[in-house]
Amino acid sequence: MSFATSAASAVRRPARVRWRIFLFLFAFTFAAYVQRTMLSVAAERMMPELGLTQVQIGWLETAFLTTYAALQFPGGVLGQAVGARIMFVVCGVVGVAATLATPLLPAISAGTVLFGGLVAAQLVLGAVQAPFFGLLSGTLERWFPSRQWALTQGLSSGGIGLGAAAAPAVIASLMVVIGWRAALVWVALPVLVLIGLWWRDGRNTPHEHPDVGPDELQELDLSAREPSTQPASLRRVLRLLLDRDLLGLSVSYLAMNFVFYMISFWSFLYLIQARHFSELQGGFGAAAPPLAGALGAMLGGFTGSALTARFGAKVGLRITPLIALPAAGLCLLLVAHTDQAMVALAGLALAFGLVEMTEGSYWAASMEIGREDAVAAGGLLNTGGNLGGIVATPLVAALSAHGNWNAPFLVGAGFALAGALIWLVIDPGKRRTA
Repeated sequence: MSFATSAASAVRRPARVRWRIFLFLFAFTFAAYVQRTMLSVAAERMMPELGLTQVQIGWLETAFLTTYAALQFPGGVLGQAVGARIMFVVCGVVGVAATLATPLLPAISAGTVLFGGLVAAQLVLGAVQAPFFGLLSGTLERWFPSRQWALTQGLSSGGIGLGAAAAPAVIASLMVVIGWRAALVWVALPVLVLIGLWWRDGRNTPHEHPDVGPDELQELDLSAREPSTQPASLRRVLRLLLDRDLLGLSVSYLAMNFVFYMISFWSFLYLIQARHFSELQGGFGAAAPPLAGALGAMLGGFTGSALTARFGAKVGLRITPLIALPAAGLCLLLVAHTDQAMVALAGLALAFGLVEMTEGSYWAASMEIGREDAVAAGGLLNTGGNLGGIVATPLVAALSAHGNWNAPFLVGAGFALAGALIWLVIDPGKRRTA
């Protein structure tokens, strides 16, 4: 073959569509965490203006987590039946409406009625975000070969960190200029553009996308796997609910997410109240942990895929959590005992980065266990994860309301260690019968 023929062939070879789909999923992950972080950033100005207490802010966060956790598995089953393309559009539009309710409701209500409306908005936001990560997991299961599951899960989890990092810095800066209500409105609206682009180009499976060629289909080896968009039968749902490894994985994810939610929801107020940062300093300081989390998640994705290829799923997916989670616990102990504000911020950032290194392992393990039911398996995994948030959020709110910011970090260190130890009895690579 001549050089010219080879070059022409390379030009004709299409880019892999699966990475285009991945960019959409990454953007949805980023947007989801901007939406859920808005309240905690705006809380400092909302409380005096709307007459809310810090405990009430904690209950608003808990309202989100309640429906978010309760509807993870049902949302995963529903999402698997409906398909990612439609579910992302419907949940995305309703999610934008729910986020806009927070800045708009104070214009028409006050007092108890206002607080009830804010609770309702958080309940709705939690409900429509509940199927998200199960859908993401199932979409990756269909669009990527298994060797890239930990990698893509880790990279998509990087969107969590980037979204959570962007929200405090951007919203705090906008609040200084245009106030907290206008800031939340302007941050919420761009998601509608993403939803429109997804509806135009997103598809449930590679077979449905007109740009996917036979070479890419062959790379995915789809003949060996059933489509994740098939509705999960009662028998298959029961198999997931009774799977010892998936249940153990979900409990471990609960412990890990206690630390995740403690840092991601409360860093901004912690830096202002306990470390005496200004509002603007707190906004940029609170961006450090999620930025570290984004880097950690991406690094964990690469290492998870490499270790799985080297040692197999049972050992390869276990190594990162067994190292990273205890190390995160040590960082939390440092935060609780240092007198230096910048050392505390560095400890928070490092702890969050270490915790997020494990995301790829958790989600790749749920995909290994669930396979054709990866959406539903991811829903069960994230149910456990968000129970950790339900435990952490009111506890941190209650303790911090009385100025006790050290106790949550001590408890978080214990949860991190427990999450690591549970991995010793999990085998995601075990062969399962349908």
